[in-house]
Order: sequence, then C-alpha cells, then structure tokens
Amino acid sequence: MATSTTRRLFPTLRQPLAGLGSLRPCSTSPERLVSVRREEKIAVVTMHRKPVNALNYPMLTQLRDTFEELEDDRSVKAMVLTSDVPNIFSAGLDILEMYQATEESARRFWTSLQDAWSALYNTGLPTIAAINGNSPAGGCLLACACDYRVMAESSKFSIGLNETKLGIVAPFWFVDSFVNVVGQRTAERALQLGTLFPTSEALRVGLVDEVVPGDQVMQRAIAEATEYMKINNTARRLTKQKVREAVTRRFDEERQDDVDLFVGFVTMDTVQASLGKYIEALKAKSK
Repeated sequence: MATSTTRRLFPTLRQPLAGLGSLRPCSTSPERLVSVRREEKIAVVTMHRKPVNALNYPMLTQLRDTFEELEDDRSVKAMVLTSDVPNIFSAGLDILEMYQATEESARRFWTSLQDAWSALYNTGLPTIAAINGNSPAGGCLLACACDYRVMAESSKFSIGLNETKLGIVAPFWFVDSFVNVVGQRTAERALQLGTLFPTSEALRVGLVDEVVPGDQVMQRAIAEATEYMKINNTARRLTKQKVREAVTRRFDEERQDDVDLFVGFVTMDTVQASLGKYIEALKAKSK
C-alpha cells in the first residue's frame, strides 16, 4: 500500500508514459546487451538492446558489472559509453519491469538502476558519453553521470529529464546529477517543465559539451578521453571524487528510502492502470 509520502512525491499519472522504453518482453536469457571493445587504453562500452536500449534488469546488471570490471582493470585508462542502435542512445526505463511488478521485483529492478548509475557516476575513470541519438529520461541520467558529453547533430534528436510530462517526479539523485551539469536555475525550470532539449539547445545550456556530425561523435569522444588521460591520474581522480562527493554522500544515505518510495509508487493501482493503458496503446500502434 502506498504511503502518504509516496502519494505526495509521485502523483497519479495523468497521461500515457510516452517517454519510457518501448514494449518488449523482459528477457531472462544471458543475451549480451552490453559489449566492450578497446581503443588502445580506452574502453568503448556499447549498449545494444534493440529497439531503443530500454533499461531493464539484465541490461542494468550488465552495465554495472561492466563499469566495475573496467574500474578494476589497470590497463584501462578511460571509458566511452555509446549505443549501436540507430538514432537512440537510450530511451530510458523499460516499462515492462514496472507493469504488474511485485514488491520484490520492483525493488530488484530499482536497486539495479541505482547500482548501474552509482558504478558509472563514481568510477575514477574519465567517462565520455558518445550520444548518437535520442536520450530522454534514463538515457539522460546515464549521460549526466559521465564527465563529458558529445552529441550527434540532428534536428530529430533531443535529451533531457522529462519525468513531469509523464506525471512522475524525478528521484533526488536524478535531480542532483542534472543540477551539477546545467546549474540550479536551468535545472529547476527544465525539470518542472519536463524539457527535452534539441541538440543546439542542449549545447547552449551546457547539458552536452559538444555537438558534432553523427559520423564524428566517436572520433571526438575518443579525442576527449585522450585529453583526460594526459592529466596526472591521481590528481584527476581525487578532484573528481571531491567534486562529486556531496551527491554521492546523499545518495548513499538515502538510497534505501528511495527504493521504498519507488516500490510504493509503482505498485499503486492507479499507476498500474496507466501502465496497462500505455502498453495496450503500444500493442495497437505496432499492428
């Protein structure tokens, strides 16, 4: 049963969840949804869960494991995160992880999202997001966890945390990492309005650091990773740790409460009804 705090933080959904990952059954197979290749000392981590890199439990677990393994690999000096799904970086969370979820499955899913984000946000490696397509919601969260963001130039691409347009509230750690990227005032307005920034606007407000033609995104990401690698590694790591310390400390202190709030929210009857309507709309659209 949802608590009064849950209802205050997560009001009833008023419209279809149009920014969440598209309909696709959750896989229990060991399919590799994340791959790693090397560009000398740089690890390129690629998401490839078609059609839109929707973040489900297996994918989030693989992302976490990959980030942690690369952190422990002394031969790796930097990381680039990207996608090989055309026109998509990541469309965000997989709604089927939330539809008809039990408390146990919802808790497991949200914890896997926390773990993947924390492993990326807190790695000592320089991290570059090579954003080669749309990046709403959870996709934007992953990009904001990186040290630098290069995005493909296109009038069709956008990036942002659009949770309010879906009738929900971005968790505090989404908000904190977003504020650290774009600043308090821009974040306050964008989060309230659920703004998805076109690439040119994302560059103007600092949500991305570069906008380049699509065929140059990886080249520029590798070049920027190389620049980070030129800095004394100990000094750079400790500086990154200090800059991110406040966000990390709050996350560690409040992450269990955050899980409890999510579980209370997603198991509400009104939320489940909205999820069901959206899934039926997706089925009808696909026919």
